Amino acid sequence: MWLKLGMHNKHRQIPKGQFETWFHRLVPCPALRSLLRRYHPRARRGRKITGHECLTAQVYHGLRRQGTLSHHVKELLGITISDAALTQRRARLPWEVFPRLLELALHPLAEPRRHTAAFYHGLRLVGIDGTQWSVRNTPRILGSLSKAAARRLDAAFAKVGLVVVVELGMHNPLAAAIGREGEAEAVLARRAVTGLPEKCLLLGDRLYGTAKWVVEWLGLCAERQSHFLVRVRSNLKARVVESLGDGSALVELLGRDAQGRKQRVVVREIRGRVVGRGGKVTVVRLWTSLLAAAQHPARELIELYAQRWEAELSYRELKIEMRGGELLASHTVETAAQELACVVIAQAVVAQVRAEAGGAAVLRVSFAKVVAVMEGVWLTLAVGAGVLSERQERALVQRAMLYLAEVMSAPRRARSCPRAVRQPVSSWPRLIKNESLHGEIGYEILPVSTT
Repeated sequence: MWLKLGMHNKHRQIPKGQFETWFHRLVPCPALRSLLRRYHPRARRGRKITGHECLTAQVYHGLRRQGTLSHHVKELLGITISDAALTQRRARLPWEVFPRLLELALHPLAEPRRHTAAFYHGLRLVGIDGTQWSVRNTPRILGSLSKAAARRLDAAFAKVGLVVVVELGMHNPLAAAIGREGEAEAVLARRAVTGLPEKCLLLGDRLYGTAKWVVEWLGLCAERQSHFLVRVRSNLKARVVESLGDGSALVELLGRDAQGRKQRVVVREIRGRVVGRGGKVTVVRLWTSLLAAAQHPARELIELYAQRWEAELSYRELKIEMRGGELLASHTVETAAQELACVVIAQAVVAQVRAEAGGAAVLRVSFAKVVAVMEGVWLTLAVGAGVLSERQERALVQRAMLYLAEVMSAPRRARSCPRAVRQPVSSWPRLIKNESLHGEIGYEILPVSTT
């Protein structure tokens, strides 16, 4: 019922159910120690905190909206150390540790029989998308990253890019790539997709709906028995090979592979009209590697594509509900990248708790409530170590899971809000009064033209 952690703090016992036990479900202690032995420089004598403990504390810190890293180290590990000393300790952690740590920690969570909404015909629903995080205006950061041009002047903060491959039915990160040198989303996406699991259906937005990306997707998906479904701009050219009975068509594209060689490939194109709850009509064009129209009807795939928005909701949970904003606390690009890696792993820890508390209805368990409740549980177990019995600790964790199950949200309503902003800076309509639209969304398949 107990777990021993760390090298210098050998006799500290960790109650079952504390944060570290959840973290080490993702990254077992032997694997983490092996990783540090491989990449971490030889430790100096008399250190207060090991690399093992420093990484664990950084992930825990990613879950906490209040308090400094030194405060959370004291809370979690019982070690008193200054923030300045922790900054030096973090600076000695080589970056190579963190991509490997993400590979160890991020893995699929949904089970086909239990979480049926997370699958389509046996394929795990996976989304890919990118976002940016603001970093502080310190001399070291501004010497490495440039600010983007805004409407009048430069942006307030420089940005660090992040691309995540997310399990849509669980909001569970599966792979991530972090831009330490201002890389574009497309560059980071090529790194992130190396963590794509087998037998999945990858959903992407219009950035990935090009002939070049399709050639790459086809090769990657063939290796992993997977498929893709991406949205495409209306002005891209494709030659119709065969019209199918459901209104879709097989089309031929000319793209280039990773070596730059021209390659012709065949995918299936689907066009449809989506009628929103307010009557607004949007024409959607999709390309997919699911070629069998009888098994995967066009209307079914257009409706399925709407689940790509779960990736956007996952980012909202990460930025707003867990971190309270998109501004990172770190003062260098290296430590900002470390912070992002640990935040993504912290989201994977929350996904574990949601899966255990929610059963089959994982996304009805509030992300914000999971963070708030488990913060209290982990703090109580840390402070009460040696005071609470093992039975009491186990009962406390079970009670927390039951509480989260009891306060699950109701099923999502058929409701949406207008796409408008209060202070528009482009062509967006101005929002004067908050409104919401109710009702079902309509779908209509449009035949793919042969011209």
